[in-house]
Amino acid sequence: MLLTISTTRAPATDLGFLLHKHPGRVQEFPRAFGVAHVFYPEATDERCTAALLLEVDAVRLARTRGKATPEFSLGQYVNDRPYAASSLLSTAMADVFRTARSGRCNARPELAETAIPLEITLPALPCRGGPGLARRLFEPMGWDVTAEPIPLDPAFPEWGESRYVTLTLKGEQRLADALNHLYVLLPVLDDAKHYWIAEDEVDKLIRAGEGWLAAHPDLTLITKRFLNRRTALTRAAFARLAEVGDDDEETLEPPAEEEVRVPLNTLRRDAVTAAVGELGARTVIDLGCGSGQLILALLDEGVQKITGVDVSAHTLMIAARRLKLDRMGSRTRERVELFQGSVTYTDARFAGYDAAVLMEVVEHLDPPRLPAMERVVFGTAQPRHVLVTTPNAEYNPRYENLTGLRHPDHRFEWTRAEFRAWADGVAGRYGYDVEFRPVGDDDPEVGPPTQMAVFTKETQA
Repeated sequence: MLLTISTTRAPATDLGFLLHKHPGRVQEFPRAFGVAHVFYPEATDERCTAALLLEVDAVRLARTRGKATPEFSLGQYVNDRPYAASSLLSTAMADVFRTARSGRCNARPELAETAIPLEITLPALPCRGGPGLARRLFEPMGWDVTAEPIPLDPAFPEWGESRYVTLTLKGEQRLADALNHLYVLLPVLDDAKHYWIAEDEVDKLIRAGEGWLAAHPDLTLITKRFLNRRTALTRAAFARLAEVGDDDEETLEPPAEEEVRVPLNTLRRDAVTAAVGELGARTVIDLGCGSGQLILALLDEGVQKITGVDVSAHTLMIAARRLKLDRMGSRTRERVELFQGSVTYTDARFAGYDAAVLMEVVEHLDPPRLPAMERVVFGTAQPRHVLVTTPNAEYNPRYENLTGLRHPDHRFEWTRAEFRAWADGVAGRYGYDVEFRPVGDDDPEVGPPTQMAVFTKETQA
């Protein structure tokens, strides 16, 4: 299979820095099933194209099958595993461009965080669902999609179309986001994978889908196909997405026998919104606002001024798009502000609000950075109220197939006792009272899935 990635952002050869592959070299990467080649068909300041060519060795692929595999002797010759070529390309791309997928680029860090014009082409892509499905899956992320069906044989048009398409994607995206879109969606379009799907596949999906998958209109189809329709893993993925995302998950389709339950992220958002209403806060700053779903909820509740802050400029761009700021009425638009900032650095813009919200934020900070966050929020900004939510680590065993932390970016997760000790310490140091509230079903043994602390500034005598 062949994948090409082009950009016209001058100097276009900076694409080599983002991919960590020099435009002047041809590189080979041996794989268990063949060889991946990376080369540059064109590399000028005006336009640069990187190509990933995957040569699949069918004999080597067959020999990777264990002898314990059912019908081993027949399967080597009849069950054509190379037809999961999209999965092979996806895993090869993930390995060859591993650093680029993570968004790291020491040589051009600002470029790695910038959306640049990209054109991605796959001349022959297996697509079970046709061109329409390719458009459905890629267009919601902002791609301009061209998907042309490939005939079975151009000489015999009456034979109809094959299940392959020529796919071209155009748009302005961060390169890391584009690669993660491909990593997830190529095997989804093919509806096949070349390897056994284990529990760690859920982690791969959550990690690669961060920032876009939870809000995708075809989330259910993507999740089921990516996990080969394994019910237990699909259920675990839905639970994880509802836990870590801040986007609407009401569209998740649980297995038919499962009771329809309100997603935890919805319960969490409702709990924070209700607390803001109880406190009578008229101005609120959402520190770590993500895609802005809490902002939408607070707007509906009549909060007069809502400011969203996030460390990622890309995330703020997504929030602006989902909030439809450009289409808001003038009065509503005056109530909303978004800006880039970090909760670990003093910022005068954080001050002057009735309430500050850190919803599922603190666990993303390295523990040594927590004192800096405390000084910035409680010591300098000093809102009348601070609302903090964070996962309850004691509840984690209730999640099927969860190993480790709930999200790959979590630096820690607190037990109820650890959270109370931290919150009581902060309240004592900065002159706040604090109360604790459960969010979600309060299990009699392990407590609620999410824990919330509501800080209120002590009145001066």
